[in-house]
Amino acid sequence: MDIQLAKPFIKAAVDVLGTMAMITPQPGAPFVKKDNVAHGDVTGLVGVTGDKKGSISISFTKACAVAIVKGMLGDQIDDLMTDVKDAVGEITNMISGQARVGLAEAGLTLQGSTPSVILGDNHTISHVSTTPIMAIPFSTEKGEFTIEFCFE
Repeated sequence: MDIQLAKPFIKAAVDVLGTMAMITPQPGAPFVKKDNVAHGDVTGLVGVTGDKKGSISISFTKACAVAIVKGMLGDQIDDLMTDVKDAVGEITNMISGQARVGLAEAGLTLQGSTPSVILGDNHTISHVSTTPIMAIPFSTEKGEFTIEFCFE
Protein backbone atom coordinates (compact mmCIF):
# COMPACT_ATOMS: atom_id res chain seq x y z
CA MET A 1 0.00 0.00 0.00
CA ASP A 2 1.37 3.40 -1.02
CA ILE A 3 1.67 5.62 2.08
CA GLN A 4 1.35 8.68 -0.21
CA LEU A 5 -2.33 7.79 -0.63
CA ALA A 6 -2.87 8.78 3.03
CA LYS A 7 -1.93 12.44 2.48
CA PRO A 8 -5.19 13.55 0.76
CA PHE A 9 -7.21 11.90 3.56
CA ILE A 10 -5.22 13.65 6.28
CA LYS A 11 -5.57 17.03 4.56
CA ALA A 12 -9.31 16.49 3.97
CA ALA A 13 -9.98 15.51 7.61
CA VAL A 14 -8.11 18.53 8.97
CA ASP A 15 -9.77 20.94 6.50
CA VAL A 16 -13.34 19.62 6.78
CA LEU A 17 -13.48 19.21 10.57
CA GLY A 18 -11.74 22.54 11.12
CA THR A 19 -14.23 24.34 8.86
CA MET A 20 -17.46 22.48 9.68
CA ALA A 21 -17.06 21.64 13.38
CA MET A 22 -14.24 23.92 14.63
CA ILE A 23 -12.24 20.81 15.64
CA THR A 24 -8.53 20.39 14.89
CA PRO A 25 -7.65 16.70 14.43
CA GLN A 26 -4.06 15.50 14.91
CA PRO A 27 -3.12 12.60 12.63
CA GLY A 28 -1.22 9.60 13.93
CA ALA A 29 0.97 7.22 11.96
CA PRO A 30 -0.89 5.31 9.21
CA PHE A 31 -0.89 1.52 9.59
CA VAL A 32 -2.20 -1.59 7.85
CA LYS A 33 -5.33 -2.80 9.61
CA LYS A 34 -5.46 -6.54 10.36
CA ASP A 35 -9.15 -7.07 11.25
CA ASN A 36 -12.59 -5.69 10.39
CA VAL A 37 -13.58 -4.33 13.84
CA ALA A 38 -14.26 -0.59 13.78
CA HIS A 39 -12.09 1.71 15.90
CA GLY A 40 -15.14 3.67 17.06
CA ASP A 41 -18.84 3.66 17.89
CA VAL A 42 -20.21 5.16 14.67
CA THR A 43 -18.85 4.69 11.13
CA GLY A 44 -19.55 6.32 7.80
CA LEU A 45 -18.75 4.05 4.82
CA VAL A 46 -18.44 4.99 1.14
CA GLY A 47 -17.88 2.60 -1.75
CA VAL A 48 -15.72 3.90 -4.62
CA THR A 49 -15.37 3.03 -8.30
CA GLY A 50 -13.37 4.46 -11.17
CA ASP A 51 -9.67 3.84 -11.83
CA LYS A 52 -9.83 1.45 -8.88
CA LYS A 53 -12.64 0.05 -6.75
CA GLY A 54 -12.73 -0.10 -3.00
CA SER A 55 -14.08 1.71 0.03
CA ILE A 56 -13.43 4.52 2.49
CA SER A 57 -14.67 4.58 6.08
CA ILE A 58 -14.44 6.98 9.00
CA SER A 59 -15.12 5.62 12.51
CA PHE A 60 -15.68 8.04 15.39
CA THR A 61 -15.81 7.45 19.13
CA LYS A 62 -19.15 8.53 20.58
CA ALA A 63 -17.55 11.55 22.32
CA CYS A 64 -15.91 12.70 19.09
CA ALA A 65 -19.11 12.25 17.05
CA VAL A 66 -21.16 14.24 19.58
CA ALA A 67 -18.53 17.03 19.61
CA ILE A 68 -18.67 17.20 15.81
CA VAL A 69 -22.48 17.43 15.86
CA LYS A 70 -22.33 20.20 18.48
CA GLY A 71 -19.66 21.99 16.44
CA MET A 72 -21.80 21.78 13.30
CA LEU A 73 -25.22 22.50 14.84
CA GLY A 74 -24.39 24.39 18.00
CA ASP A 75 -26.22 23.09 21.04
CA GLN A 76 -29.45 22.68 19.07
CA ILE A 77 -29.45 18.88 19.00
CA ASP A 78 -33.01 17.59 18.67
CA ASP A 79 -32.46 13.85 18.45
CA LEU A 80 -28.91 12.85 19.35
CA MET A 81 -28.88 9.52 17.49
CA THR A 82 -30.46 10.94 14.32
CA ASP A 83 -28.28 14.05 14.37
CA VAL A 84 -25.10 12.01 14.95
CA LYS A 85 -26.02 9.58 12.16
CA ASP A 86 -26.76 12.44 9.73
CA ALA A 87 -23.62 14.39 10.69
CA VAL A 88 -21.33 11.36 10.37
CA GLY A 89 -22.79 10.62 6.92
CA GLU A 90 -22.27 14.21 5.83
CA ILE A 91 -18.73 14.47 7.27
CA THR A 92 -17.83 11.14 5.62
CA ASN A 93 -19.16 12.45 2.31
CA MET A 94 -17.20 15.72 2.59
CA ILE A 95 -13.90 14.15 3.73
CA SER A 96 -14.04 11.34 1.17
CA GLY A 97 -15.01 13.82 -1.56
CA GLN A 98 -12.15 16.19 -0.78
CA ALA A 99 -9.71 13.26 -0.49
CA ARG A 100 -10.86 11.98 -3.90
CA VAL A 101 -10.06 15.43 -5.37
CA GLY A 102 -6.55 15.12 -3.93
CA LEU A 103 -6.22 11.59 -5.30
CA ALA A 104 -7.38 12.82 -8.73
CA GLU A 105 -4.60 15.43 -8.71
CA ALA A 106 -2.21 12.48 -8.22
CA GLY A 107 -3.78 10.65 -11.18
CA LEU A 108 -6.30 8.37 -9.41
CA THR A 109 -9.90 9.21 -10.37
CA LEU A 110 -12.60 7.74 -8.12
CA GLN A 111 -16.36 8.26 -7.74
CA GLY A 112 -18.04 7.71 -4.40
CA SER A 113 -21.39 6.23 -3.44
CA THR A 114 -23.82 7.71 -0.94
CA PRO A 115 -22.44 7.05 2.56
CA SER A 116 -24.02 4.45 4.79
CA VAL A 117 -23.72 4.85 8.57
CA ILE A 118 -23.20 2.01 11.04
CA LEU A 119 -23.82 2.50 14.78
CA GLY A 120 -22.92 0.29 17.73
CA ASP A 121 -20.18 -0.94 20.02
CA ASN A 122 -17.65 -3.30 18.40
CA HIS A 123 -19.35 -3.18 14.99
CA THR A 124 -17.47 -4.44 11.96
CA ILE A 125 -16.68 -2.82 8.62
CA SER A 126 -16.77 -4.89 5.44
CA HIS A 127 -14.48 -3.18 2.96
CA VAL A 128 -15.13 -4.19 -0.64
CA SER A 129 -11.53 -5.08 -1.42
CA THR A 130 -9.09 -7.93 -1.02
CA THR A 131 -6.12 -5.56 -0.75
CA PRO A 132 -4.68 -4.37 2.59
CA ILE A 133 -6.69 -1.77 4.51
CA MET A 134 -4.78 1.42 5.33
CA ALA A 135 -5.87 3.06 8.59
CA ILE A 136 -5.05 6.57 9.80
CA PRO A 137 -5.80 7.30 13.47
CA PHE A 138 -6.64 10.86 14.54
CA SER A 139 -7.00 12.42 17.96
CA THR A 140 -8.91 15.56 18.89
CA GLU A 141 -9.53 17.35 22.16
CA LYS A 142 -12.97 15.67 22.12
CA GLY A 143 -12.09 12.08 21.17
CA GLU A 144 -10.65 9.92 18.42
CA PHE A 145 -11.54 8.81 14.91
CA THR A 146 -9.95 6.58 12.29
CA ILE A 147 -10.07 6.84 8.51
CA GLU A 148 -9.68 3.56 6.65
CA PHE A 149 -9.39 2.98 2.92
CA CYS A 150 -8.52 0.24 0.47
CA PHE A 151 -8.44 0.19 -3.32
CA GLU A 152 -7.79 -2.62 -5.81
